[in-house]
Amino acid sequence: MSFLADLRKALRGFVRVAGRPVRKAWGKGGVVLQPYRGYGSRKRVFVIGRVFRQSSTSPVRGPWDLRRQLRDVWRRLIRRSIPGVHVRGTIFGTEAEAVTDADGYFRLEWEIDGPVPEGRWHAADLRIEEPAQVNAVAEVYIAPEASRFAVISDIDDTVMHTGVANKLGMMWRLFVQDSKSRTAFPGVSALYRALHAGASGDDGNPMLYVSRAPWGIYDVLEEFFRRHGIAEGPILILREWGVSWRNPVPRRAEDHKRVLIEAIMDLYSDLPFVLIGDSGQHDPWVYREAVERHGDRILAVYIRDVTPKDARIRAEIDAIAAAIREAGSDLVLSADTATMAEHAARRGLILSDAAEAVRVRQAEALREAKGRRPVKTQPSC
Repeated sequence: MSFLADLRKALRGFVRVAGRPVRKAWGKGGVVLQPYRGYGSRKRVFVIGRVFRQSSTSPVRGPWDLRRQLRDVWRRLIRRSIPGVHVRGTIFGTEAEAVTDADGYFRLEWEIDGPVPEGRWHAADLRIEEPAQVNAVAEVYIAPEASRFAVISDIDDTVMHTGVANKLGMMWRLFVQDSKSRTAFPGVSALYRALHAGASGDDGNPMLYVSRAPWGIYDVLEEFFRRHGIAEGPILILREWGVSWRNPVPRRAEDHKRVLIEAIMDLYSDLPFVLIGDSGQHDPWVYREAVERHGDRILAVYIRDVTPKDARIRAEIDAIAAAIREAGSDLVLSADTATMAEHAARRGLILSDAAEAVRVRQAEALREAKGRRPVKTQPSC
């Protein structure tokens, strides 16, 4: 397939996903109440979302109306956040209220007193009255009593190839390629399903994913997880970049990941944790600090090696690994998903059969990737 054909396919997929949120959950005057997946324990529940205003969508003219799709993407780019909106939510008969911030974001928190119904995914009913009446439903994952640990995983260069160390490559994958073409690392979906299932095969361990990306690509990430069969969980994107046509430069990111990890560990105070990240950014250093504070609660740290040729980074990570071992945990540095799965099986975190399934799926994915590479031909004489 030619580059132009690949580009057309990628752009088509991108505009479909990027324009999708503008075609649902909006009320009078184009007011939108958009919740993201929530998470919680049997005592506390959280839902994050946003309220904004956008122009109404166009009528559907056919299965693929490029002009309409592009207009929807444009509506997304120029939509306006609505600060100061009172958002009310109800779950299990308990109510909570929050007010949107300057960027239109809100964070609902419930303290749960009564019993939690059976099941893992639950519905929280959300509503606003002003500036328009809008209702929405948020999906919330609540860890079952069978859960034995929780997983916090980075996304960029940990679950998917995004080239965080390569800024141009990262921007291409985030904003041009569609979610299907943003390739998952071989075997990663099998590993995350195994961690979610745990040692019994049905633990339902909570999976929480963090990213340095802006909230604006939440829908692309959600679609990526669905297409690749990765264990579902809340996607806790760290920050809103504040990018708009008036302000094209992203805001400087603050150290939200450490704060977020502390909050999650406080929420699941009765569970130990598995931390997963990559060597390309700050994950090993952030996770070392988590081990120093909560050493007895960190079962393992898995770092995907995306910088194998950087001797300085490798030496620093080796020192971090030694410090983590002293604290009673393990750090596994590897570019190979199967190596992480084998360690998890030895530690009793996943089933032995699941580790073998990761190895098999990784080998299959590598063969598939090799088969998709273009064959180099010798020039004819």
